[in-house]
Amino acid sequence: MKRSESDSSFVSVPEDGPVKDYRDYRVRKSSLIATVNWSHVIGTYLPTLFLVGIGVLFAQLVHQVVTDLSSKVEHKASPGEIDFSIETITAVILGVREIFSNLLSTFIVAPLQSGEGGILSTHVKITTLVLVVMGWIVLNDNPTYMLSFSTFKAPEHWKVSHPQIIQMMKNQKCFTDDSIKFMERLLERSGTGQSTAWPPGIVQCLEEGKETDRSISASRKEAETVIFDIVESALKKAKVHPKEVDVLVINCSLFSPTPSLCAMVISKFGMRQDIQSFNLSGMGCGASLISVGLAKDMLQRRRLQGGKALVVSTEIITPNLYHGNERGFLLQNTLFRCGGAAIVLSNSWMDGRRAWYKLLHTVRVQSNSEEAYNCVYEAQDGDNHRGVRLSKEIVKVAGKCMEKNMTTIGPYVLPLSEQIPVVTTMALKFMIKMTGKLLKMCGQEKLAAKLPNKKHYVPDFKRGIDHFCIHAGGRAVIDGEIALFICFLCVP
Repeated sequence: MKRSESDSSFVSVPEDGPVKDYRDYRVRKSSLIATVNWSHVIGTYLPTLFLVGIGVLFAQLVHQVVTDLSSKVEHKASPGEIDFSIETITAVILGVREIFSNLLSTFIVAPLQSGEGGILSTHVKITTLVLVVMGWIVLNDNPTYMLSFSTFKAPEHWKVSHPQIIQMMKNQKCFTDDSIKFMERLLERSGTGQSTAWPPGIVQCLEEGKETDRSISASRKEAETVIFDIVESALKKAKVHPKEVDVLVINCSLFSPTPSLCAMVISKFGMRQDIQSFNLSGMGCGASLISVGLAKDMLQRRRLQGGKALVVSTEIITPNLYHGNERGFLLQNTLFRCGGAAIVLSNSWMDGRRAWYKLLHTVRVQSNSEEAYNCVYEAQDGDNHRGVRLSKEIVKVAGKCMEKNMTTIGPYVLPLSEQIPVVTTMALKFMIKMTGKLLKMCGQEKLAAKLPNKKHYVPDFKRGIDHFCIHAGGRAVIDGEIALFICFLCVP
């Protein structure tokens, strides 16, 4: 589908033309249909077709019994009419029960017998075979659907501009002039807007005579405001009652109170006592995807009866405002904001028709290097002020992990036309390497040096992925991610 080029936004007013709206950005339906993955569409409606097929099979069995018994049961109906007498209905029920009894007693041998020994007609056998194949496909698909998604929309009195943020930092009365100037430069390059949300416990210091409230009570109030809002909205959009939720996963890296955030949600919404709840902390920006993967794995264990999972992701800012002057720690005071998101997942076959999206693959690669372990580190500075230190290596570490993730997910999403050149190139490089070693063993170093050096084939990921959602973890992180995507998408 061609990209709609535009130099202005939907709300801008061109000097030489009318205001543009959504009608100027329409795409032909034929272009949209071409992007549909019909295999997933058919898989979504396959359970419904399976149930319809069961109904057709039962109707065929009843028709067979009526046909076989039509000459044995006395009825008063004239030719071409149906007699719904008690005798006819009883005979049909007994005939159907006899067929199922024979199926259960002889399992699968009798239905497949041909000739006079079989108890089923040919068209019933064909329908049964088709249903068995459809049932096998449905059982092995085991999909995970997204029923709803909700994000936190902060109240107006939570939103502040860059000058107000700097004023809040000055009102803390703990930062030096150099630290204030450093945070001003960070805000200018952060990519954040002039109306971002901060918790009321910190925003209240803008009012004369009030100090910042970083207490556990203020932290809980922020958590309740954010989490309760997105959970209620997500459940309402999905039309799911809280007692229908089987799995609850909440991730919040820096705020892990007792009772847990999961217990807070379960108590507020009156969820079931046998719900499986998981509270993840200390896992940073990647915790959202980890939570989705955990919810998917837990739903896989309920593949027969189906289940629903609620995943909540947030970060609580109130207790984590850094009050020192080390630059490595000051980044957290300018990058992080209030926010949260909730998602409702289901692996029930019948939820596929009303689902927004279908989760196909989840992969996770975790770096084990020392620089990766220390790039985001919660610690105390020289003056014993607690904070999160962000190192300059975070962009390089994130790039390496993303490269490994792209390599891992490649075989799942790339077409064969892109996978075959990769395998061929690896095989050629291996053969050239072994040939060089063999020539060196035979004393042919000059001939070994003349062997060609085959470069790795970089597949075109645009052939398998339509959209990329980039993690907005700061301007430097975004620049690093874009550079990595350029390597993967623009190298032939």
